[in-house]
Amino acid sequence: MSAPVITARSLVKKYGDFAAVDGIDFEVAPGESFGLLGPNGAGKSTTMRMIGAVSSRTSGELTILGLDPDSAGPQIRSQLGVVPQADNLDMELKVRENLLVYGRYFGLPRVEVAERADELLVFAQLEEKAKAKVDDLSGGMKRRLTIARALINQPRILLLDEPTTGLDPQARHILWDRLFRLKEQGTTLVLTTHYMDEAEQLCDRLVVVDKGAIMAEGSPASLIRDHSSREVLEVRFGSDRNAEAAERLASVGDRIEVLPDRILVYSADGEAELARITAMGLTPLTSLVRRSSLEDVFLRLTGRSLIE
Repeated sequence: MSAPVITARSLVKKYGDFAAVDGIDFEVAPGESFGLLGPNGAGKSTTMRMIGAVSSRTSGELTILGLDPDSAGPQIRSQLGVVPQADNLDMELKVRENLLVYGRYFGLPRVEVAERADELLVFAQLEEKAKAKVDDLSGGMKRRLTIARALINQPRILLLDEPTTGLDPQARHILWDRLFRLKEQGTTLVLTTHYMDEAEQLCDRLVVVDKGAIMAEGSPASLIRDHSSREVLEVRFGSDRNAEAAERLASVGDRIEVLPDRILVYSADGEAELARITAMGLTPLTSLVRRSSLEDVFLRLTGRSLIE
């Protein structure tokens, strides 16, 4: 087997007495799409900064491409592509110029940078916007340009911190398609997200992180299989009646979760549980049967929603 491109052992990052990352362990294989899933403040971005060799660790071990980021930062960064949470494009430059200038930072020949820029504009579906001002781009286009810029040096690892935050559904799906193409080409992807559908779409394997610690690790399918039921029934009785209804539903399904606006019933057969509930004389205002998701896994592990 190929050696991991990223290895973390008992990795800790503290700010004073606060441990933003509290002793986590993981490995990322070459060509893998690896995700850090968790709510805001879970330690995902802090971990990404350490992987990106821009923040030193407090303790533990971390190797990137076989190198220690504390002593080989420039060498590591030259082989990384980084897509930060917020687009930091140069608004004074046009779309293609953003790629050309960024490529020169890596000391690449002008001809090579120009060829690579044109290829990436096609990849990002921005070739018709090559001479446009960055300000004139939509949010989704800016995000694709940020990803294209991160690929100008043909990185071995692409780090994506909350890649689709703030994008509309159509823009998110276009971006997912671009990232999936990179994955097919063998680029190692490491991404943070608090969108469970994004993690399910893009990640071969992921870790669920909360309060700086890893709660679970595995493929999206295995995590759902191990920590949740096949289906989930969502019922709403009204904000003033949910708590009362939940007491009567204690014996329904494998287990239930009471959220502020709804009750979740975990079961292998959601429709059968709904029939049981109505047979008990309870009539929900709304009901929905769906398959289990990573949101349910996180709720099971931490007792709260990913979006809290």
